[in-house]
Amino acid sequence: MIGMYFTEEHHLFRESLKDFLQKEVVPHIEKWEETGTIERFIWTKFAEMGYFGLATPESHDGLGLDLFYTAIFLEELQKINSGGFAAAIWAHVYLAMTHLNKNASAQQKEAYLIPSVHGEKIGCLGVTEPFGGSDVAGMRTTAVRKGDFYIVNGSKTFITNGVYGDYIILAAKTDPTVGNKGISLFIVDRNSKGVSANKLNKLGWRASDTAELAFDNVEVPVANLMGSEGSGFGFIMEAFALERLVMGINAHARAEYALEYTLQYMSEREAFGKSIDQYQALRHRLVDLYAEMELCKHYNYGVVAKLDKGAYAVKEATISKLKSTKMADEVIYHCLQFLGGYGYIEDYPMARLLRDSRLGPIGGGTSEILREIVAKIVIDKKEYKAPKK
Repeated sequence: MIGMYFTEEHHLFRESLKDFLQKEVVPHIEKWEETGTIERFIWTKFAEMGYFGLATPESHDGLGLDLFYTAIFLEELQKINSGGFAAAIWAHVYLAMTHLNKNASAQQKEAYLIPSVHGEKIGCLGVTEPFGGSDVAGMRTTAVRKGDFYIVNGSKTFITNGVYGDYIILAAKTDPTVGNKGISLFIVDRNSKGVSANKLNKLGWRASDTAELAFDNVEVPVANLMGSEGSGFGFIMEAFALERLVMGINAHARAEYALEYTLQYMSEREAFGKSIDQYQALRHRLVDLYAEMELCKHYNYGVVAKLDKGAYAVKEATISKLKSTKMADEVIYHCLQFLGGYGYIEDYPMARLLRDSRLGPIGGGTSEILREIVAKIVIDKKEYKAPKK
């Protein structure tokens, strides 16, 4: 779709990315889904293509491209039917690296951002806790200053790349007495003494590693504090807008993929002498699903344009995730039904799509929490502002 949002350069990027994914990734997907381990060589290949540096400035070995390249990158990752593989990649680039791009010091960028662009270090974001879920301000992990180090104790859960990654962008309380104003962000090496990981067994996203992390008197150098003490909550809230939009884009893309696959299947599947795409009940239901997907997709592109211009689009990004993830679940549920018995067979893509999609309304802020955030903006007239740097 060249025109309002996408240029010829965007189109060429999409075609080259599709070729890369088909050649380099797709042959390995089934193995990674079965083993739950993504082999390290693929990170190097992504890095060689510059894919980890789309949103990183050229000064730190990135490409410094507009946010529509990110949208294309996310969309095509959804269309190879491994939500887990896609999540491992985008959690590195858009959860961990977003904080390095925006909030890291020059020395931190040298030590972590540049190796992340080159695929030498893989990152994850450690915010969610076993007792807290979406309640970021209620976190219990603490970081106590002791000389040249902070001593970190606590735990995190549902952390994508937490088992096989190299560093954690970790949120911890440096001052537990002042609520969210006491949260700070740190870069913690995954192999630090006292860091341990338990790999979680998930319904979907089988290719990605999702960890419960424990921190037992972990020494983190003072130089690994991001920004100043107490600035962590603002950093996290600012990054949440992009994370929600990422999950909104992922949702419309997997719904689009499901519909494309289902249309192809329906055109070939015959019942009572004609292909099933000729039965009005099925045709009209499919059109309703397609229309919902298109509405979400174009809304999401509008939010991409806003964020790309530097707007602090909390409301819009929250709506993107809320509506798109719900839509994707409905689309994929019905697409599985269109396939009949084959929809329930693992050799066809819809069973995995259904499992992978179900994480959409849960991860990165549940739909229930997102509704409350939008309610505060729309009903209570609360204003969210970007944190002061």
